Amino acid sequence: MSQIAAPLTGAARARFRAGPGAVCAALCVFLVLIALGSAGSGALAIPRAQLLPVLWSVPTGDEALMWRNILLEVRLPRIALGIVVGAGLALSGAVMQALFRNPLAEPGLMGISLGGAMGAVMAIVLGAGGLMLIAPAAFAGSLVATALVYRLGSRRPGVANLLLAGVAINALCASVVGFFTFQASDVQLRNLTFWNMGSLAGANWTLLAWLTPLVAVLSVLLLRDWRAMNALLLGEREAQHLGFDLKRLRRRLVVLTAMLVGPLVAVTGTIGFVGLVVPHLVRLPLGADHRWLLPNCLVGGAIALTLADWLARLVVIPAELPIGIVTSLVGGPFLLWMLSRRGA
Repeated sequence: MSQIAAPLTGAARARFRAGPGAVCAALCVFLVLIALGSAGSGALAIPRAQLLPVLWSVPTGDEALMWRNILLEVRLPRIALGIVVGAGLALSGAVMQALFRNPLAEPGLMGISLGGAMGAVMAIVLGAGGLMLIAPAAFAGSLVATALVYRLGSRRPGVANLLLAGVAINALCASVVGFFTFQASDVQLRNLTFWNMGSLAGANWTLLAWLTPLVAVLSVLLLRDWRAMNALLLGEREAQHLGFDLKRLRRRLVVLTAMLVGPLVAVTGTIGFVGLVVPHLVRLPLGADHRWLLPNCLVGGAIALTLADWLARLVVIPAELPIGIVTSLVGGPFLLWMLSRRGA
């Protein structure tokens, strides 16, 4: 049995009783500090002391007016998008790990990420369109891939078939991506490369106006299933004895996760490791009780992606690194550390 599926140990329960609310409050304070640091940093630095005055009052000088425009039109939408996307990815990762009872599970296991990449690649190569075409195509690809995984994997009871179906559909999507990449022109290859590396550069208030309520509603629906996820830690048979309809539960979690992650992948591209790493980091002080794990994953994911985007904009000023490179540089070593810790 995987480590995530084991019942809470005495030490984990002690950590849980130590104050999950305090952990969440500390994470929220840390998120605010990171957001303030990110807002003032970039190719044009804005003094920390001027951030709030510039936003709250009407600037009179040219420099203050420029700072205000940068904050309102570029940096604040980008920070807000990082918070929303990071929260959604981390929550989805925690849900997938509970569903599969596997600490290495993440949303991409259901074909969501590669399905989105497939739709985006087809839109870029066949339509040569901008975000208005790429984002819907990526979302449609995510939904189609997830639907196929669930349709094939639910023919037999248990999550093992879902896992195998996910591997097969991911391989199929990867082959389609490879084929269209081979057919792409130089300009299209550049667009494909940057989309696959992930970015928050497309952030704007119009995008956030529909994405934020969607993520909020779907997150609340997933948070309501914390009891079922705790029961899944004991095993499928035990969860069924506790009165949970596993077939309906599995379908609901898969559908909600696909609806949550699909739009995120569509607007930001592929951003890896957030859904894998953040739930593990949150479990260290809290244990595996999903009543507190899930809401803290929301905040932890927001912190992770906001910090990654901050670093991506600072490393190669005045240019910026794709955010997927930053998350992979952190997530890869963490995964290696986790595997070496298990083998110790």
